[in-house]
Amino acid sequence: MAKLALEVVGLQAWHDGFQILHGIHFNAAAGEAITLLGRNGSGRTTTLRALQGLTGKRAGSILIHGTESIHLPTSKIAHLGMGYCPESRDIFTGLTCEENLLLPPSTEDTLGGGMSLAEIYELFPYLEERRHLPGSHFSRGEQQMLAIARILRTGANILLLDAVSDGLAPVVEHALVHMIAVLKEQGYTIIMVDQSPHFSASLASRFYLIEHGAIAAQFNSSELPARQETLNAVLGV
Repeated sequence: MAKLALEVVGLQAWHDGFQILHGIHFNAAAGEAITLLGRNGSGRTTTLRALQGLTGKRAGSILIHGTESIHLPTSKIAHLGMGYCPESRDIFTGLTCEENLLLPPSTEDTLGGGMSLAEIYELFPYLEERRHLPGSHFSRGEQQMLAIARILRTGANILLLDAVSDGLAPVVEHALVHMIAVLKEQGYTIIMVDQSPHFSASLASRFYLIEHGAIAAQFNSSELPARQETLNAVLGV
């Protein structure tokens, strides 16, 4: 197995004084994609936010490329190579696509530099075609594509993608699946949050089912067909 890019052990997290995560554990290697499954409110998004240091109190262990990050602030975590794409996408709708892409500051000192605009447009020809359009003209799925591309500009090599398949038109879904497959080949680590395994069935090597802030089950992609009926019942899809 390739060297682990991310190793999470016994992760606990609190929000407004309430404990949300109760000992989450998983890992991912360089060039691997995994999917965190669960119903709304199960703790999937909180897991991603905890990894990025965006929750309240945290406990446990989060090794990013071998460096313990559980007590680090978000800014330091980003410089270890982790980037977070929230469900809200956080695109500046008053700026053009290209202006959004030019926003991230250089992180060459710690991450080796991010993708150039030319590399971004090669990976996302869809964005090149729309580079002069304002973000307000982008659909939800297109904004997600732009948000991910903006993270790649920072040099992050561990991508946390929340609500990855929500509201995607088929053409955008196809483009995102292709993009993630290419990033895996280039050694990027992808952690996806989804309510159904449909989108990531061909991408993820492992799936983790989260219920009530804990890992309820984990299985390899080869086991997905045999578990599909059970998952549909548990996830309500």
